[in-house]
Amino acid sequence: MSSPEGRAEQVAARLSEAGLTARFVDHDGHICVEAEVPDLVSAESWQELLAVLETGDSFGLAVTGDGGRIAWVAISKNASGTAGAVPGHTHQL
Repeated sequence: MSSPEGRAEQVAARLSEAGLTARFVDHDGHICVEAEVPDLVSAESWQELLAVLETGDSFGLAVTGDGGRIAWVAISKNASGTAGAVPGHTHQL
């Protein structure tokens, strides 16, 4: 398995391929890769976005105060912390 940083870079690259601009937020226990999701998104782009989100240890879609949307993927820095965990949606980090 690649390093958390490597996984985060892979997520960012895939988001970029889907036409989104990724940013990184470094937390003590995880790296969060975020991207603003435009109002108009094609069905193909949504499918790619969902496929990318599923590669994280947790993920979600947050609505901002101004009605924007931010997709996020969290990558755990502690491999043992995710052993046996089910990847998927959780609360916003």
